[in-house]
Amino acid sequence: MKRILLLTVNLLLLVSLFAQKPSLTKAYNCFYDKDFDKAKVQIDLCAADEKLSEKAQTWLYKGNIEFILANREYSEKQKNESYQIKYPNAPVDAFDAFEKAISINPKVEALDMMNANDALKQLYPYLLVRGVDQLIAKDFTGAKATLAKGIKSYEMDKPQYPMNGDLYYYYAYALESLGENDEAIKYYQKALDDGSQNPYVFAKVFEFYKAANDRPNVEKTLAIAKEKNPNDINVKLLEIDLAYWSGDSTKARTLVDQLDPYALKTPDEMVNVANFYIKEKRYESAERLLNRANILSPNNFVILYNLGVCSYSISEYYFNRQNQLAIQQGDKADIDAAKQQSEKYLADAANYFEQARKLQPNDLNLLNTLRAIYVRQQSPKADEIDALIKQMEK
Repeated sequence: MKRILLLTVNLLLLVSLFAQKPSLTKAYNCFYDKDFDKAKVQIDLCAADEKLSEKAQTWLYKGNIEFILANREYSEKQKNESYQIKYPNAPVDAFDAFEKAISINPKVEALDMMNANDALKQLYPYLLVRGVDQLIAKDFTGAKATLAKGIKSYEMDKPQYPMNGDLYYYYAYALESLGENDEAIKYYQKALDDGSQNPYVFAKVFEFYKAANDRPNVEKTLAIAKEKNPNDINVKLLEIDLAYWSGDSTKARTLVDQLDPYALKTPDEMVNVANFYIKEKRYESAERLLNRANILSPNNFVILYNLGVCSYSISEYYFNRQNQLAIQQGDKADIDAAKQQSEKYLADAANYFEQARKLQPNDLNLLNTLRAIYVRQQSPKADEIDALIKQMEK
């Protein structure tokens, strides 16, 4: 009985292996019948076969099958956001297959299939989508490789569908995320040259040129941004930034006063405007904006830290007012009111800094400020923070 069972298993394995024998004819027939899932199974067997992998035809078939799968899936995704992509790497696999086909035989063709050169020129929209998905997943190395192929596809000929800088922007973002800043700036600039009107692209180019102390290009970038997006809040923030950077604080204050804080929609916009308020020591205005930002984006280190800065500074104002009133022998009710406000804002500052500390426990600036707060409050936590700081400074 045992022998019969083993014989049966072996026969099944042989049948399975025979059924899975690689065949370009089977792959093509599945493609022709529009059964692209089966076509992929068949062509992957051919691509893994030692002899068939040397044929240009194998890679031309694979490129066409992967191309159609990519097109089919992204079309479905556009219709239904919840659609689950089955072959996420199809655009990359198609690109690689077409390049492989050309490397073996540049003139390879097949009936009812795109030739490799024409197909490569059409892959960039799918490669862009795949690259952005990888960026969202924080696979920056993978995104860099995918988007580089997208750019190669895009630049092969005059693109049928202009990307208006998106390919270059996301590629630059991937480079920057990997610390390749010198290369990143080149592609942010290429995004602008390709017609991008994205304010974030202008902001990136602006910041890079500013860091390089390249004033002519900073001013040029701002001028183009104002021409393309004259009413965009991010462009107005760049103009304020330039005024401060140039040392024209009067112009900067005027521009800040012209902003409508209620027109700000995103946490980033609110944080950026709040930073200008903080620079001008308008801490209560900054605090109001940051409280709005905190609702939209909780557990954000920058927002919490800046709220701590504002509360601490407002506390200092009331603390100094309390002392001045006491020296001037002012009204006791006014002195008590100033004292209460100072203590309230100091407690708020401690709370915000502690929340921020949970997100970045080793930030020395934060810890030093917290220690100062706890010393003022005569809290035993001051010793705890002091010990942490000394341990970190060893």
